[in-house]
Amino acid sequence: MKEKIFLSSPHMSDEGYEMEYIKEAFDTNWIAPLGENVNKFESEFAEKVGSKSAAALSSGTAAIHMALKAAGVGEGDIVFCQSLTFSASANPILYQNATPVFIDSDEETWNMCPRALEEAFEKYPNVKAVIIVHLYGLSANMDEIVELCKKHSVVLIEDAAESLGSKYKGQQTGTFGDYGIFSFNGNKIITTSGGGMLVSNKIEKVEKVKFWSTQSRDQAKHYEHSEIGYNYRLSNVLAGIGRGQLRVLEDRVKKKTEIYEYYKDHLKNIEGIGFMPENDWDEPNYWLSAITLEGKIRPLDVIEALEKENIEARPLWKPMHLQPIFEQYDYVGGNVAETLFKNGICLPSDTKMMKKEIEKVVKAIKNY
Repeated sequence: MKEKIFLSSPHMSDEGYEMEYIKEAFDTNWIAPLGENVNKFESEFAEKVGSKSAAALSSGTAAIHMALKAAGVGEGDIVFCQSLTFSASANPILYQNATPVFIDSDEETWNMCPRALEEAFEKYPNVKAVIIVHLYGLSANMDEIVELCKKHSVVLIEDAAESLGSKYKGQQTGTFGDYGIFSFNGNKIITTSGGGMLVSNKIEKVEKVKFWSTQSRDQAKHYEHSEIGYNYRLSNVLAGIGRGQLRVLEDRVKKKTEIYEYYKDHLKNIEGIGFMPENDWDEPNYWLSAITLEGKIRPLDVIEALEKENIEARPLWKPMHLQPIFEQYDYVGGNVAETLFKNGICLPSDTKMMKKEIEKVVKAIKNY
């Protein structure tokens, strides 16, 4: 059996930073539910990304859910959501009994198309919120999207689950809108095994999210609840992992960038292969290196060929408006998202990959 080359797997620091904080949690017996690691992870993370406040939660999905609740989204409200994304971007809209309307991407960013967004505003003037995504670490066109949301007085939520460390015009993605969310799932650029973060300059709203996320427990000697609550807070042990991971974020971005640049340098001369868009204002973290194919060779054929070499690769996200669970909802735009899905492949981008492993991936693609 050939040793497997993973798409993107957890990578603990070589320095063992994570164990320092985990040991501290064990030594003080702050195993659960909250503790110093949670408090420090929130403050350190907020400082790192340039936000006034943060709430450490059990997942990026929980963070989107809480952002929608904080935005006042409820039953019957319309929420615009980028179609080319993972379902976690859209599922919380249904948690709130709201109605999603999916928006196409553009070729310049692979993210929400401002022109399609403007068209959606004309069609649905009473929209409550907009969820954009910074796909694979690529920044959306934030200037135009922010301007449109301000023009229509609509709450903007940034799904930056894949873009921690990515910058738009020098500013961390996830900090342009009213709320930003991040994910620490096992495949993300840094991980807490599972977890997420909500950031916002609306400090009171973030404090309310922390209240909701700890079962909305009122201040009383007994268990008193005047609002619906959720069990969404990150544990003190996992927050310790996050604190250690945060210390190596820049190293992970550097490695992801090196992987992408190697693929580009060694595959650029193959006819029919295209690469992720590049813009002067974008500093991606290259969470996953993705390519597109034109011509007779189909992505699934290449993925299957790589599988035979025990190399993990996957298609791009299938757009939400093509998913069975969401097919009843409206979609605004053209066919950019669908075309990217049909033609795209995510290549192994694991920060633990050695040069010989990256060479093996390139060789397998060239041989095919």
